[in-house]
Amino acid sequence: MPSIFREGLLRGEVAIVTGGGSGIGLAIAHTLLELGAKVAIGGRNAEKLERAEAELVGQDRARGERVLARVCDIRDVEQVAAFVSDVRRELGEVDILINNAGGQFPTPAEHLAPKGWEAVVRNNLNGTFFMTREVATASMIPRKRGRIVNIIANVRRGFPGMIHTGAARAGVENMTKTLAVEWAQYNIQINAIAPGIIRSSGVDQYPPELVEMSRQRTPMKRLGTPEEVAELTAYLASQAASFVTGETWYIDGGANLWGDSWIIPEVSEADAPLPQAVLNLKRP
Repeated sequence: MPSIFREGLLRGEVAIVTGGGSGIGLAIAHTLLELGAKVAIGGRNAEKLERAEAELVGQDRARGERVLARVCDIRDVEQVAAFVSDVRRELGEVDILINNAGGQFPTPAEHLAPKGWEAVVRNNLNGTFFMTREVATASMIPRKRGRIVNIIANVRRGFPGMIHTGAARAGVENMTKTLAVEWAQYNIQINAIAPGIIRSSGVDQYPPELVEMSRQRTPMKRLGTPEEVAELTAYLASQAASFVTGETWYIDGGANLWGDSWIIPEVSEADAPLPQAVLNLKRP
């Protein structure tokens, strides 16, 4: 989709996009690069990052000087520090951080094992904080400037079917508000984006019937696209949003306002079986 922003809007800016190897993260990296930024993408899968880097650079050799891809597990503070150090050395001080990395799987809470809970919270909440703190203390706070965008999820009415990521993303939303106040003195703006169901690689692991149910319960009766999320991200990452901070921006076709997100089974006895629609949400 064509961008609404002027050419060169982010020229001279350095941006980090975590989880930039595919899906929403890759779409955001494309958009920031098109607007003139130098872009570093990070993730855990080296092959995926190599493909994403090649796609971003394309046939333009000059772009190769503005793109950096590094393996980085945001759950590991040492890897986070090394990644941020590489970006600062090779591209320059960081102006923009897009915390997009995350992962989850659909499951009813009663079927969620402690390891599953811990894995998602470590990644989606802890990892987001580790990356945010490192970028801020190393690059943004000393320079008294920066924009941070946290990609979370539609958690306004809870997140039935994915309690682990709902809790983690709600934590990131609160972190967004907290840091917006604490870091206003450093001229750092921090906002969150809450996508609804987006037609990207991230929804491939969900049962098709769950995705279709979500589409039907979205007032606009369609799924969003990664490019639509990227456009909103570009606005919040730009100087145009310099007086916007601590907000959560929903991009979900109105899904947070209306519609069921979870089938509540009619259970008359304690040992009655769960309906198939709920059983389908068990982790494969």
